[in-house]
Amino acid sequence: MKNTFPPWIKWKAPDPTILQRIKGIMEDLELHTICESARCPNTGQCFSQKTATFLILGDVCSRMCTFCAVKKGVPQPVNEKEPLSIVEAVRRLALHYVVITSVTRDDLADGGASQFAKIIDLLHKQRSDTVVEVLVPDFLGSFGALKAVVAAVPQVVNHNIETVPRLYAGVRPKASYERSLVLLSNVKRIDPSILTKSGLMVGLGERKNEVIEVMRGLKRANCDLLTIGQYLRPSPNHHEVLAFVTPEEFSQYENVALEMGFRGVASGPLVRSSFKAEELYLKAKSEQQALILGE
Repeated sequence: MKNTFPPWIKWKAPDPTILQRIKGIMEDLELHTICESARCPNTGQCFSQKTATFLILGDVCSRMCTFCAVKKGVPQPVNEKEPLSIVEAVRRLALHYVVITSVTRDDLADGGASQFAKIIDLLHKQRSDTVVEVLVPDFLGSFGALKAVVAAVPQVVNHNIETVPRLYAGVRPKASYERSLVLLSNVKRIDPSILTKSGLMVGLGERKNEVIEVMRGLKRANCDLLTIGQYLRPSPNHHEVLAFVTPEEFSQYENVALEMGFRGVASGPLVRSSFKAEELYLKAKSEQQALILGE
């Protein structure tokens, strides 16, 4: 399968020593990372730079998105020890930037929002120097669930739009494009100081004008940060890759997004939601503070 990739899609194998250490900690604390569950091509790179993306609420998703490598089926019971385990993992790995994401839990009354809030609160109390970014599901549009997460004051709230509206039925059959935009907009309604972020995959059959229109929609929702990356098929059972976007096209998307006013953009073949997360955060935070001082 790798031989079918164009020459600009290539990545280095992660340092086995780093991976083994991380795997040992995750197994010891009964935790999951999205890096492994979603088969991210940047596995190991983020950990070596002292950033990490933890997958909470189990590793089985209640939805059937056709692009995602995360297991689907009946989710496990919520692990009540998970917040403490996350904090311990952050301590052992000496992380100064952490991303918390989850499988979608439509089976839970609050979609898992209370677990997000508990973890954020505990990290703020016990690891006050660690920046917390959350990558949340749509909570089926529940304003109350979102408010519970935002009230815990993560520094960044990320929710991926994933693709263009035309492709939702085939790629995200249980999701709603408009619902995702409303979620991002509502974060700012609840707490305007929190940075918001979203991500797009390309190569699924979208058109350039559709991608640009999604960017406009995200800006109307007051989204601050944007990531754009190439969709890579996890297996023959997943959605087909219909195009490999060139580095030049990724650069064009980045330029368009910056011209629109996004405070930080990461756009490239291997970019994923958490790629250069700390770098984007620091850039946006610096700009945010400059605007406040300017006022």
